[in-house]
Amino acid sequence: MADLTINDLALRYGENEILKGVAVTVPPGKVVALLGPSGSGKTTLLRAVAGLEKPHRGSIHIGEKVFFDADKKIDLPPEARGLGLVFQSYALWPHRTVFDNVAYGLKLRGASDAAIKMRVGKALAQIGLADLAGRYPHQMSGGQQQRVALARALVYEPPVILLDEPLSNLDAKLREEARAWLRQLIVSLGLSALLVTHDQIEAMAIADSITLLNAGVIEQEGRPTDLYQEPATLFAAEFMGNNNRLEGTLAEKADKRAVIEVMGAKLAGIARTDAAIGEKATGVIRLEKVMLGGGPGPNRIQMTLKTQMYIGERWELIFVKDAVSVRAYTSGPLKHEFYHVEFPPSALWIF
Repeated sequence: MADLTINDLALRYGENEILKGVAVTVPPGKVVALLGPSGSGKTTLLRAVAGLEKPHRGSIHIGEKVFFDADKKIDLPPEARGLGLVFQSYALWPHRTVFDNVAYGLKLRGASDAAIKMRVGKALAQIGLADLAGRYPHQMSGGQQQRVALARALVYEPPVILLDEPLSNLDAKLREEARAWLRQLIVSLGLSALLVTHDQIEAMAIADSITLLNAGVIEQEGRPTDLYQEPATLFAAEFMGNNNRLEGTLAEKADKRAVIEVMGAKLAGIARTDAAIGEKATGVIRLEKVMLGGGPGPNRIQMTLKTQMYIGERWELIFVKDAVSVRAYTSGPLKHEFYHVEFPPSALWIF
């Protein structure tokens, strides 16, 4: 097997530039997630790889097989690319059985009845639906329909499967279960996959690598732990995780350390900014990193407890001061009005 390589891909709709020179590599047996907000270009990129959109610059290939090359004027149609595609809507034929839905593409390609029976049976067995081959989509749960759509993509034994928000139609509980099942299936079968999602939890749980897109360009890429623990930009820091944003003024900066002045106090943190002393700066800290101190101290600000909400495994708290709100988590409810909220320097990024 070879890498799926996307190089300098650019695509526009009219005068609107959707992709602005994107490069992504999907190694054999790995899952790469395209993550980003609506309008970032992630679905357009996936559709371009599938052959459903035509870029005006760049190339797409797997090894020596070229799918698209703008300079050489190569643009293979979707059916010639041999990639598996799972749509967000599943796109199952309601009047066809599970077996016929999965077999349909093979029949169009002229496969023999024996080959169809063998390959469909294998695909359904892989996803745990071998005993439901005679059912119709309306007789199945959303999770089962999602598996059928995946089986239809796997039946060709493609070099790469393309997943467009494959779990978005499931309810929250089922989505968690499907996320674990999908990751387990991909690993056990050694699949290569390009996954589009706007859900950071889904991306981190399923993918080996994440490409974070913002307005048609790559903001950051790397392992899930890299993007979560070492965001390179303010956008990356705020997109990943649940965060507090502290707007202030840069008071000090030396090497990897910076100090921001906010709410009348100075907070030290990790420097991620090119701003000069006295210019505006932004502090970002994950909710789970905010702590409650017993009294005054470094990187602590006295704040008023405004709201506390029970969310199951923990409580979410909202503190306020000078029109600034700070959220935090605790294991139990609090009893007092004023607290010294601590922002550990090792967890506060200053952009």
